[in-house]
Amino acid sequence: MDFIIFIIAMGVLIWGADLIIEQSERIALEFNIPEFIIGATLIALGTSLPEMAASIAASYNGRAEIAVANVIGSNILNITLVLASVFLIAKNINPNRDFFAKDSTWALVPVLIFILMIIDGVISRFDAILLLLLMGAYLMFLLQDAKGVLEEDLEIPENETFSWVKTIPMILGGFILVVVGAHYTVESASIIAKSFGISEWVIGIIMISLGTSLPELTVSISAALKGKVDMAIGNIIGSNMANTTVVLGAAALVNPLTLDASSYLFDIATMIVATLILVFITANKLYNKSAGISLIIILGLFLNNTLQNI
Repeated sequence: MDFIIFIIAMGVLIWGADLIIEQSERIALEFNIPEFIIGATLIALGTSLPEMAASIAASYNGRAEIAVANVIGSNILNITLVLASVFLIAKNINPNRDFFAKDSTWALVPVLIFILMIIDGVISRFDAILLLLLMGAYLMFLLQDAKGVLEEDLEIPENETFSWVKTIPMILGGFILVVVGAHYTVESASIIAKSFGISEWVIGIIMISLGTSLPELTVSISAALKGKVDMAIGNIIGSNMANTTVVLGAAALVNPLTLDASSYLFDIATMIVATLILVFITANKLYNKSAGISLIIILGLFLNNTLQNI
């Protein structure tokens, strides 16, 4: 029964996020915001809503391991699964934006700060505020960078007109679905973990993070197939930035997150390595299937190690 509740709750969570993402994109398109900015801000924050809701719910219920594992697992999967899928599926990857010069380091900086924060075994409310400020700095950078840039190819789908009357209720409905879905996802996952003797960390880093990464996977692959590579890669970089700052920060604001980092060195190291590889790929413009296969190898090592610890 708990498995059924988990699947339904995860579906509700993703459905709610999808509503928010869709309407957020329409708002951005209506006001002619550049494609990359849509991916790195509105869509990235929208696709990170499941992670945020799940981690906040876990933190509120005193399950810090699930909250942190969800963030680490999502960051790893966004790079090794989502980005790899974009590289393997897209026919021609030739981004207009220089991701190395402008963006990839923004994915690395919060990861390094996270390492400093967990050395003492706790992510405090003060740490949370610093993480949220970092996300604020990133958004300011994006908005500054976007000044004067216009995207001529951004259009609202034909036969559809933008309406605040329709958009606002759908966004609010999406938030409600996300909150309810997150609560039951965490609760059912915790019960499943206990019944099988599996640690909450493993449940968080595999089951929950995989489920909450589905919006990023869906949006990025869809964008890549439509030739919107900047949006796809922007979504991944922005989502990882949001996960490490907003998601972790919001969860730590609810309750300080206590964690014995020494017990999870492999997973933390995998997140660092995956992020460094992202920087390497953008620095050398290795947007090809070979890079995708390399990322899949990292994913295989990560999953193998996690499954061995069950």
